[in-house]
Amino acid sequence: MAISRRRALALTAGAFAASGLPSSAQTGDWPSRPLRVIVGFPAGSGADILCRWFARKLEEVSGQTVVVENRPGATANIAAGTVAKSKPDGYTILFAANSNMAGSRFLFKDLGFDTIKDFDPVGLFSDSAFVLTVAPQSPVKSVAELTELLRAKPRSLYGYANQMSLVTSEYYKTLTGLKTAPVAYKNGPDAVADLASGALDFIILDGTFASGQVRAGRLRALAVTTAERLASMPDVPTMQEAGLKGFVFSAWWGAYLPAGTPAPIVEKLAGWLNQASSGEDARKFMESIAGFVLRDGPAATRARLNAELEVWAKIVAAAGLKPE
Repeated sequence: MAISRRRALALTAGAFAASGLPSSAQTGDWPSRPLRVIVGFPAGSGADILCRWFARKLEEVSGQTVVVENRPGATANIAAGTVAKSKPDGYTILFAANSNMAGSRFLFKDLGFDTIKDFDPVGLFSDSAFVLTVAPQSPVKSVAELTELLRAKPRSLYGYANQMSLVTSEYYKTLTGLKTAPVAYKNGPDAVADLASGALDFIILDGTFASGQVRAGRLRALAVTTAERLASMPDVPTMQEAGLKGFVFSAWWGAYLPAGTPAPIVEKLAGWLNQASSGEDARKFMESIAGFVLRDGPAATRARLNAELEVWAKIVAAAGLKPE
């Protein structure tokens, strides 16, 4: 029996609805309103500086308004939870680091969301170093001198404001046998203020924030956590060069949407993010903040995230950290 064109179209639409696949009606007009980028760190932090730059570039290439919304707290888990529970329509985007999407699974007993099942990866846009720093007035000029100083002190403290800072600091302690105690901060600037006052002995900070502080003379950089030296800090050795073999960590950042977002929206956003990361201005920006540009798409991002889980499992175990 012949089927009318109208009936055929109705059956096709029904098949899309039943299968959960997007129809053109669902995705064709996206985006028709501003996009929200959720960042789990406060305004003015290194993470915020990084994310706002790429959000602005995303706005340029998409032609759509992009609003950055800071949701600090619980080392970015509040932000991730917000996006995980958002409607999967492409309008709420999470910018998050590997420390959040991989590390949090090993550092928290109950996140309230699953970093793998509750998100659709869009793409990666940056890879940044962390920097071991001390106060500019400190007598310490190298990692070896810092280690010697900390061993001699009856009580020493370090600050941290995110998972990567905590884990790298604890790993440094593990490799050197130090007993330095951690102090948690909501943001990097507060920790730097205490470092300057002498309340802290060192901080391992994200390169985005640390590079500006070092240039301004508010911090002294002793080493970077990447495998190679940074173009923006050519005189600062790597942790491996400083004598800590195998000490290589970096913070890579990506964009994520709530799980179940229509594939055409994910692909469209991935294309824009790739464009935003492709220009010479992106390379220069990342170089200025102690990092490198990444341009991986959805599949490569998911693969890298899955591989990162194994890395964090080993790091957390080596550092002796327990989920809280």
